[in-house]
Amino acid sequence: MGIDEGSWVRLRREDAGEGVISTAIAVLIMALIGAAMWAVFSGVFERSSSTIEQQIGQIEPIS
Repeated sequence: MGIDEGSWVRLRREDAGEGVISTAIAVLIMALIGAAMWAVFSGVFERSSSTIEQQIGQIEPIS
């Protein structure tokens, strides 16, 4: 009892879109990770910028 040719063709047809779906899911996951990384980077940059501005404001000019 094995897989006959008709069953084999049907199995191949059922799995035909599997690679495309997996790739689409991977692309979406990578896009979400990229968006999260950008949000974190943007927040860190904003906080760093304000801290640097405060530190520069505390420097007294040389007379």
